[in-house]
Amino acid sequence: MIAPATGQVASSFGIDNDVILALTTSIFVLAYAMGPLFLGPLSEIYGRSRVLQLANLWYLVWNLVCGFAQSESQLIVFRFLSGIGGSAPLSIGGGFLGDCWQPHERGKAVAIYSLAPLLGPVVGPVTGAWVAQYSTWRWVFWSTSIVDAAIQIIGMFTLQETYAPLLLERKAERIRRSMDAEKAPYREIRTVFEGQDRSTIMAKSLIRPFALFAYEPIVQLLGVYMAYLYGIFYLFLTTIPSIFQGIYQQPVGIAGLHYAALGIGLSVASQLNARTMDKVYIYLKSKYGGVAKPEFRLPAMVPGSLLLPIGCLIVGWTSQAHTHWIAPDIGIALVGAGIILNFQCIQTYIIDCFTLHAASAMAAVSCLRSLAGFGFPLFAPAMYKALGFGKGDTILAVVAIVLGCPAPWILWHYGERIRNSSRYAR
Repeated sequence: MIAPATGQVASSFGIDNDVILALTTSIFVLAYAMGPLFLGPLSEIYGRSRVLQLANLWYLVWNLVCGFAQSESQLIVFRFLSGIGGSAPLSIGGGFLGDCWQPHERGKAVAIYSLAPLLGPVVGPVTGAWVAQYSTWRWVFWSTSIVDAAIQIIGMFTLQETYAPLLLERKAERIRRSMDAEKAPYREIRTVFEGQDRSTIMAKSLIRPFALFAYEPIVQLLGVYMAYLYGIFYLFLTTIPSIFQGIYQQPVGIAGLHYAALGIGLSVASQLNARTMDKVYIYLKSKYGGVAKPEFRLPAMVPGSLLLPIGCLIVGWTSQAHTHWIAPDIGIALVGAGIILNFQCIQTYIIDCFTLHAASAMAAVSCLRSLAGFGFPLFAPAMYKALGFGKGDTILAVVAIVLGCPAPWILWHYGERIRNSSRYAR
């Protein structure tokens, strides 16, 4: 939400450096790279619900404090701290889905889940633009804190624990307490997940995201591609104002409405994929002798990997040619469609491959993608200033083709062989 209000932030603190100004927005995403590395593993020790709610409370406190910042340094630090709490759903959310749904049911759930973290940064700037226009940038933070406080209260009463090892441990504890003295020998009931030293479990859990990225080719390949997707996504989030305020000379509020084009692309593609992903999975399972494979999640990546570069080319060249504003909006919508199709397929594939350790696997890919989301907006102004929107977006399109198009083909043909030799895929 702060992106459309960066002009007010620059005026308030006297910021005249484009990189520092972009940093006030993207530092939040840098925290997204750090938080999941320990929040995801902690959810595999203390449970999903407890860690998620405490992380959200941490975000609430620091996001509220952002509105009281008196310098750009304070704002950057407070944004980073709030981002650590806000990063929890990136890894823990995947764990929730792996806990609650069977593989043939998981596609629709992941489609809805993966849409929210992308649609939020699209709806946010639209709202933030109007808040900034009719109030101040400080109310951007205060208004989101009010909404988050309501979510925190609801979550305290409705968000239930789903992590199977913790639920079994609690059940075993209830059985042990219910045993009377005559049945003392049976009081040593344990689950298959108990028996290890807590410090050993903690060490293994915190190391696991790094181990997954170091030893799992699936996480490496999809992590790099997802990082590029997320980088492009945040690059567009921060450059849409420069297109419609700079080239088309539109006021802040009207320029912010063009984020809706990205939202339309995300929503339409997400809904279509949500309605077909599980059907395609069941069809392919039946076609291949009733054997379910994570690779059956990959078909939608093919159109997704094509829509993204096409959208980049349309946005770049129509903006540079000063065509009617609807033309770059069409390109932005295609970018959104390509991103969400790839996101949904990648996340569902990773959850299916690493179900028990889905939170750690998602933390591994979330770290890399968040680093890209942090870095891309920082070089975007210099790139577009030197090359223009046409050539700049052409480079983005070419890299998207090189990284994206081979990925579904490689995993379709070699994914099972890679999983069979994996330490963590089960």
